[in-house]
Amino acid sequence: MKKVLTIAGSDSCGGAGIQADLKTFSALGTYGMSVITAVTAQNTRGVVSVRELDEEIIRDQIDAIFTDIQVDAVKIGMVSSSAIIETIGTALRKHGAQNIVIDPVMVSKSGCALLQPAAREALIRVLLPLAYVITPNLFEAEVITGAKITTLPQMEKAAVQIKQMGARYVVVKGGHLEGDAVDVFYDGQEMHHFKSERIATSHTHGTGCTFSSAIAAFLAKGHTVREAVSKAKEYITGAIAAAFPIGHGVGPTHHFYQYYQDS
Repeated sequence: MKKVLTIAGSDSCGGAGIQADLKTFSALGTYGMSVITAVTAQNTRGVVSVRELDEEIIRDQIDAIFTDIQVDAVKIGMVSSSAIIETIGTALRKHGAQNIVIDPVMVSKSGCALLQPAAREALIRVLLPLAYVITPNLFEAEVITGAKITTLPQMEKAAVQIKQMGARYVVVKGGHLEGDAVDVFYDGQEMHHFKSERIATSHTHGTGCTFSSAIAAFLAKGHTVREAVSKAKEYITGAIAAAFPIGHGVGPTHHFYQYYQDS
């Protein structure tokens, strides 16, 4: 069984972050491991509070995994400060981590900032050059590039800019535009559009975490990048279609929908 590591924050209501990542890894037939960067108190209505872990314990978690277990892919999610980003970058370079998928988590679905403003530069300088695949949504791509994105051509332009910053492959997610959900994939030579019908639901908590984790899982299993993105798109579309109406806000996607007939 392939082994996949997530480096991200914890979500107490289980729909996003570490919890979503581990569910995704399991659903896709890989063994999930975790490095927790922060603990959040949140539910489907929003984030109540955030506590970052110190850099030493984050580094020690990474070292503990890599010195004992073969890591076939890494997903990086919520990394809120420059110090944490520097720590992760140093540790991953030290261990020669491969198949790194970065989901540049910046703001929660409820609007809570999860990346400190000063950490943007560190994310671009330290993590982008390590990214085998990076999966920003429109807002995150705007923050990274400094340009407004409201159209498909602007998504393509952003993908080129982010590729030039050091990422090997770029997926700019178009879930916040109108019409079909179209993601732009850029490999440095060609653009490819992954399209799916937009699902009429408000329960999309954790979709970005789940999508990026699915890409990491498929990469770990030996798929090409384009295959991994395609399969991840199919998986997250199904998970959204089967989303849970849990709580009083934005409910989570159904990570194990393939195994439930009537949930």
